[in-house]
Amino acid sequence: MRLLNIYCWILLLSCIFINLCMFGILDSRNQLVWKVGVFFNRLTEPVLEPVRRLLPMPGGIDFSPMVVLLGIQYVVQPILVELFRMLIMR
Repeated sequence: MRLLNIYCWILLLSCIFINLCMFGILDSRNQLVWKVGVFFNRLTEPVLEPVRRLLPMPGGIDFSPMVVLLGIQYVVQPILVELFRMLIMR
């Protein structure tokens, strides 16, 4: 459960980071900023890319992070909670 919460925070931070770069607040030519971007990209893209292929992008807005966050919160975590309860009750 804690790993899923950490991943949710990483996903949120990645979205904030991308927006800061897109609006020119962070300079992606800076080596540190670039490395942080690559780090976030490597952590989030394996999960976001399949969702992006399935979702349309109305107006060029990427809703895949929101779909992944909602999926983690309302699908994956409840399934894991029930699985752990079943294992403990055995």
